[in-house]
Order: sequence, then C-alpha cells, then structure tokens
Amino acid sequence: MANYNPYENMLHVLDKAAEVLGYKKNDYEFVRYPERELTVSIPISMDDGHVEVFSGYRVQHNTARGAAKGGIRFHPASDENEVKALAAWMTIKNAIGNIPYGGAKGGIKVDPHKLSQRELQRLARGYVRKIFPIIGPDKDVPAPDVNTNGQIMAWIADEYAALSGKWEPGVVTGKPLATGGSL
Repeated sequence: MANYNPYENMLHVLDKAAEVLGYKKNDYEFVRYPERELTVSIPISMDDGHVEVFSGYRVQHNTARGAAKGGIRFHPASDENEVKALAAWMTIKNAIGNIPYGGAKGGIKVDPHKLSQRELQRLARGYVRKIFPIIGPDKDVPAPDVNTNGQIMAWIADEYAALSGKWEPGVVTGKPLATGGSL
C-alpha cells in the first residue's frame, strides 16, 4: 500500500467506467485533469514560541457546472494526490446529483489532535490567507471534511471576511447557526 496513489486509482476507475459506457477518450479527457492545483506552505507560531510549517492543498477540479465545492480535511496523510482524487470525485458526484457546483477539495498535512485550539485556529486562518485568491461564494466554497468542524468553518468565514472586507456567509458551508450556518 506504500505506493498507492489515490489520483491514479481515480483515473483508472474513470477509464474503466468510460469504457463500459462506450465513451471515447476525447469525450472525457478534460475530466482527467484538475483545472487548478494550489500547494501552500503555512507557517504557524506554536504556543511554545517555535514556528512549524504545514503543507496545505486546494484543488479545483472542474467548474463547468458552477463554482467549485468540496471539503477541507486536516489529516497527517493528506497530500496532493489524495486531494486531487477527492476533488475529481466531487466533480462527478455533483454532476450525477445534478447539483450546480463543480468539484474541489482541500487538505492540510497535520494531526489536529496534537494542536491546541489556538494553534488550530492559527492554522485554519493561515490556510485561508494562502488560498484566499481562489475561494469565494462564486468561485470555490469549502466545507468541513475529515477532522474539521463547524468551529473551523467559522474561523475560515471570519478570516475570509477580514481579508475581503465584507461578511459573506456563503464562502463556506458547515458553519454553526450563530455564524450564518443553516439547519
């Protein structure tokens, strides 16, 4: 399993499904590749004063159906190939469900259980500062995923507001009701 590449697996499954459905490669070639991949380094001042740098990713796989949409995960095994594969699956899931969004996904390589609440908040806000140019209600709408929750989404929405100069609750889903979330 050490050589397992989730993105290569997604491509294999996509090719097999297209073959079963009788598609030619030209019919779906554009779905094999993400529109945009962003890898960022997020330096965080830890509670004890030292600085750690975390790797973060945001992949916008396809926006042909609308703004990109997909979760953000905080996990020690998160990497660019995992995030690319998950973004592609979001594109396909949204299309199958006839949901007017494209697919995206994000991740930070971190074990969030080893961080204090203050460190976790600094990490979430630092990630938003790095991906700010490519997210927004009409561009890419992040959501909670593995090891993220409503509190982290609230920090993301708040940091986005600080950077954009206006409160836009539609920038992220999964927020608590008190910060513009929905039932």
